[in-house]
Amino acid sequence: MSRQLPSTRSLQVFSAVARHQSVSLAAEELCLTHSALSQQLRKLEDQLGVKLFQRSPRGIALTEAGRYYREKVDDDLLRLESHALELMARREDESSLLIGAVPVFAERWLMPRLADFLALHPRINLHVKVFPNNLYMADPHYDAAIHYSNAVWPGARMQPLMQEECVAVCAPGTGFSRRIKSGDFRSVPLLHLTSRLTAWQDWFEQASVARAPPKPLAGHRFDLFSMLVEAVRGGAGIGLVPRFYVERELRGGELVLAHPHVLAASQTYAVFVPEHKSKDPIVAAFTQWVASQATPSGRLAP
Repeated sequence: MSRQLPSTRSLQVFSAVARHQSVSLAAEELCLTHSALSQQLRKLEDQLGVKLFQRSPRGIALTEAGRYYREKVDDDLLRLESHALELMARREDESSLLIGAVPVFAERWLMPRLADFLALHPRINLHVKVFPNNLYMADPHYDAAIHYSNAVWPGARMQPLMQEECVAVCAPGTGFSRRIKSGDFRSVPLLHLTSRLTAWQDWFEQASVARAPPKPLAGHRFDLFSMLVEAVRGGAGIGLVPRFYVERELRGGELVLAHPHVLAASQTYAVFVPEHKSKDPIVAAFTQWVASQATPSGRLAP
């Protein structure tokens, strides 16, 4: 069955013209004559049966269909180039391993420990990518992934790693430090992660703080823990974050515990392996290593 695939060259031509909004500049970039490039564009439009550009005496501009197609084509060309460069960079007799991970876990738990795994397996070419927080794909293309245990990955095997524990932190010497030390949180600015807006409410209930704020859901919101922690460091308020995420700042004195209570969060981290990778020795080596690292550094999930 024939596929309706334009040539890579015609897609490069289209992308260059769309980027420059000029046939002459695109021809100069691609080292083509003006007529050769125009011919490539006409062939592409004829093949697709769609007008990609609106031509006028004042120049050339993308049509609505052209703007839509450009978004797709640019992404695809970058992806193809990335695949080629990745293959060119691979060493002989080297195995590749594609790991997905939620950013909070990857940045502050996995990355600081990764050198140990790479030293044990020097012939593995590792690629770590962000694993979406809300995953509803039937077959995501990862060899293994670390995510919350309630992530949706149909058919994948899930092995619990450790339960997340959250602590309340603030910057030392802030204007509200004295109130916090006395146990008065009523007027202390609370910083929230957008995806966990009830976390402070749960923390106050567990900690049995007598002078809690009247509205624990109120406060500034941030999409990422990295943003929230930087705001805490700058003195904007106190944050509730996974303990492993701020170990470095707590050791260095950049942040301090606002209260000794530790919130045993409902979130549990787990490693997922797709069924077709369950017997892969490289994937097995990674999952075993992750589990061995999780045991001493966090409570192993049941």
